[in-house]
Amino acid sequence: METPKIFESEYRFCLILWEHEPIKSRELVELCREQLGWKNSTTYTVIKRLAQRGVLKNENTVVTSLVSKDQVQDAEIDELVEKKFDGSLPAFVAAFTRHKKMTQREIDQVQEMIDRFRREG
Repeated sequence: METPKIFESEYRFCLILWEHEPIKSRELVELCREQLGWKNSTTYTVIKRLAQRGVLKNENTVVTSLVSKDQVQDAEIDELVEKKFDGSLPAFVAAFTRHKKMTQREIDQVQEMIDRFRREG
């Protein structure tokens, strides 16, 4: 199943949901009012829209996610690499490292990931 597209404001909403789920919709409305400045109707609209797209479910006024934060982030990265770098992961990494100075610890962590992929490959 392909991860549904989640737009920026919906992602901020999902961050709250992932942190507190399962959560009653009225409690989620309150958190969105406090943290995002949303009106009650805005939150209920987003809940309904995301439920229709298969991102979450709202059963008996309890809201839970159907996709994880990792799934959403993975889909966003895949889309970014595909659209902006013609699907080339090396081109993405090259662009990223040109504009962000990596610490030695970060370089070591990336190397460990590469080594792990080679072993599991």
